[in-house]
Amino acid sequence: MPTVSVNREALFKAIGQEYNDEEFDELCFKFGLEIDDIVDDPDKGMTYKIEIGANRYDLLCIEGIARTLRVFLGLETLPKFQVLPAKDPSQYKLIVKPAVAQVRPYIVGAVLRNIKFTQAIYDSFIDLQDKLHHNIARKRTLVAIGTHDLDTITGPFIYDAQPPKEISFVPLNQTEVFRSDVLLEKYTQDLHLREFVPIIKDKPVYPVILDQKGVVLSLPPIINGNHSKITLNTRNVFIECTATDRHKAQIVLDTLICMFSGYCDKPFTAEAVLVEYPDGEKIQYPTLQYRQQETSVAYCNVLTGVEENAEDMAKLLQSMSLSAKPTGPDTLMVEIPPTRYDVLHACDVAEDFAIAYGYDRLREDMQLPSTSTIGQEFELNYLSDKMRLLLSQNNYIEVATFSLCSKSDMGEKMKINLDKEPLVKIGNPKTMDFEALRISLLPGILKTVAANKHVSLPLRMFEVADVVVKDSCPVATRGTGARNKRHLCAINYNVKAGMEVVQGLLDNIMVALKVPFTEDGSSKGYYLEGKDYPSFFPGFSATVVVNGSPVGCLGLIHPEVVTSFNLNNPASVLEIDLQKVMEITDFGH
Repeated sequence: MPTVSVNREALFKAIGQEYNDEEFDELCFKFGLEIDDIVDDPDKGMTYKIEIGANRYDLLCIEGIARTLRVFLGLETLPKFQVLPAKDPSQYKLIVKPAVAQVRPYIVGAVLRNIKFTQAIYDSFIDLQDKLHHNIARKRTLVAIGTHDLDTITGPFIYDAQPPKEISFVPLNQTEVFRSDVLLEKYTQDLHLREFVPIIKDKPVYPVILDQKGVVLSLPPIINGNHSKITLNTRNVFIECTATDRHKAQIVLDTLICMFSGYCDKPFTAEAVLVEYPDGEKIQYPTLQYRQQETSVAYCNVLTGVEENAEDMAKLLQSMSLSAKPTGPDTLMVEIPPTRYDVLHACDVAEDFAIAYGYDRLREDMQLPSTSTIGQEFELNYLSDKMRLLLSQNNYIEVATFSLCSKSDMGEKMKINLDKEPLVKIGNPKTMDFEALRISLLPGILKTVAANKHVSLPLRMFEVADVVVKDSCPVATRGTGARNKRHLCAINYNVKAGMEVVQGLLDNIMVALKVPFTEDGSSKGYYLEGKDYPSFFPGFSATVVVNGSPVGCLGLIHPEVVTSFNLNNPASVLEIDLQKVMEITDFGH
């Protein structure tokens, strides 16, 4: 969860009350926050590091924390945020060009009019942008924020995408003009900006925002232009957010507006900016939308274990910045402000009600369940532990490998075409070693063997762990599109292949599961059915069939697979779907 550092003196001044450290820690506990650390900085004074819920974007700055706590303490009511018409509608608009669809297709904007900056407000303004970039914006991949001194630029503004060599400007805090491709090469060595460079570096065109005179405002998501730099003397701020996710851009913009519009001459207002898309679509931002959520009083009471009426519940929700009115004896109409994008369902309202009621008071009203249940170990985990013990007794060493691995390890090195496999890929992998979730335990074990070649032979290793596969069944995947499967994999690495060793291990496993061997291939029992697999030597592999269903494979690793993992001895392997074995046998405690 994100941690926000706030100056204690400034925070108490904003709240309007003084506390000692213990009293403020108790207040944070009541509100559902936690003080992670208290730092006495000689330069900045006493600082609280407050841990914030990852979905509470309104608490990522001192302004949001102070305002929310004042509402919680009953010192003020939540302000009403408003969108005002643009001072000059023809000037304050963003025209989106078709080329941006190749890189970052969406943009939103707003104007903060007659804002008053101090050094502390300016620092908080910049810090909130950084927090949003690293939180909801996922390090600028989803949303990138640009803020500009409106009095230094001329609208309407153009959002375009151009070849890198055609974009030249003076970047923020620089005096020299740079071409965009040269600038990105320079920023690959910058400690702060280098992690954002790959977002657009290899794109044929770079997104760019220009004013009517052709002045470059921003090269999103990398850096703003120095021409429109915000200073303490800035009075009118133009905010733009480019994005690959329109909804998240709206959240980011509304959060910035709600947190800092209080410093405007007309507090809690922002001027509208019209966004015109190439297909003719026109959308006005910011939205600052107030949403209605109908909630059952009985539902909230059941979840929290208390018995409150509609009117008392509405008062408690008011302290959580949620305006609520009873619309019946068992219903509340809750108004969700634009600061609370975390409220998505009635259960979120119930959570806020529980906080306002007081977690420390819930136990007094809780009753023991009228029924009793007996807990027991999950059967699959029980079976897995039994298998671990069994393989250890067979002189195999357990290993634990990464759930993520490279596509090369699972595909090319294993002689497998991954296009035909139910592979779950990682959208934005940090390294080439973690590109996808494993569909087999074997590549990880082979890499472990390669790392232990100095150990005397034979090397016998095993792993009992989950693999992940794509699945379109919503019940099996719980809506994720993928599901886990528990596998067992064992390897015998020696100067001789020793397939009889892993086959003997299979026999041992089946004896433990009370599954008899069958020679005639009947539906009851297990047997081996000859079958060639790409990763195994032809003619030296088989499918393990249990009660008529294939559950895994056994065989001699192909020499090309052995060498691709930098090994120099043969290996025989057994891998079975332990979960499927449990489902089709009479396994029990």
